[in-house]
Amino acid sequence: MTETAPASSIAEVLDDFHDAAAKADGARYFGHFAPGGVFLGTDPAERWTVPEFRAWAKPYFARDEAWTYRAIKRHIDVAPGGQVGWFDEVVRNDSYGDLRGTGVLLLIEGEWKITQYSLTFLVPNEDAEAVLRILHRDK
Repeated sequence: MTETAPASSIAEVLDDFHDAAAKADGARYFGHFAPGGVFLGTDPAERWTVPEFRAWAKPYFARDEAWTYRAIKRHIDVAPGGQVGWFDEVVRNDSYGDLRGTGVLLLIEGEWKITQYSLTFLVPNEDAEAVLRILHRDK
């Protein structure tokens, strides 16, 4: 195995993870999560265990397409020992534009599994003040 092989394998998992959502293949999508994995969505209340996330996403996966995020930029690192990897990626969605996905994967029985995936909106620094006004308008 070359030094770049784990990172390449992680990239393949992430690509397939996004492809599974785009094709509404729930078994394949959720199969990429590790036992005890969590998904952190864009809303402050969205911290889901895999069973919670699967239940929430069920209506989306009943359609022809759940959601589509295309990776346009990605960085992957693997810890010494090759059992833990982490990434950050910019993904593009037709409705939301560019977002950032970050996460951690574990090598479990020879397969990379997502133990945490976090999806966040990207806010340019020059727009931060306006966004903060919106976020704090009711406080």
